[in-house]
Amino acid sequence: MTDAPLSPSAAGYFITGTDTEVGKTLVSCTLLRRLREAGRPAVAMKPVAAGSALFDGHCRNEDAVALRRLVSPAPPYTRINPYLFDPPIAPHIAAEREGIVIDPAVIEAHYNDLRRDYDPVLVEGAGGWLVPLGPDTTIADLARRLGLPVILVVAIRLGCINHALLTVESIAAHGLPLAGWVATFPRPYEGVGAEVVASLEARIRAPLLAVIPHHPDITPVLAGPYFEHSGW
Repeated sequence: MTDAPLSPSAAGYFITGTDTEVGKTLVSCTLLRRLREAGRPAVAMKPVAAGSALFDGHCRNEDAVALRRLVSPAPPYTRINPYLFDPPIAPHIAAEREGIVIDPAVIEAHYNDLRRDYDPVLVEGAGGWLVPLGPDTTIADLARRLGLPVILVVAIRLGCINHALLTVESIAAHGLPLAGWVATFPRPYEGVGAEVVASLEARIRAPLLAVIPHHPDITPVLAGPYFEHSGW
């Protein structure tokens, strides 16, 4: 039994994770690529990003650039990533240092703008589910404001069962459906990895969309086949 069947035909999805560096961008890029290959005019945005580098002479976020490169013709960068901060730190701290307020209404406006030209729109969060965006706002609040079903990315490593189940509980408490979850192996996890995935699958009332094994050079092309059973 699941909370909400996953359907690529939905208006959009919010992709979050149990932590940072769990594979959210890999999953977002993989789903976006599969949608585009299926003929859907999909796009993905990363509304808040911390950590920038030079790309073609412009300060941009690597994850947002990866998402944008999968769309042709690509929308302007600022439509994909309206809030960019230079240091790779918690976004609310970076924003406070720069005297900037991350306004969910601005993000919602960018999302609605993309919705006029693309379908569906994937929205990738920053860090984990409850990462603050300001004194009274979190990533979870942003997802609730956009009203999107959630896809949860779980990095299979020590402690992930607790992190995953607490995140699932919080997603439900925010009134959003969990449309599915993805197990990733950012690092080799010998011994009990399969048992950990099975334990989570028995406890999460949403479909397991893919199990992406550890690969030092994993790409959306390599990750794509792991989603085939899910209907993407």
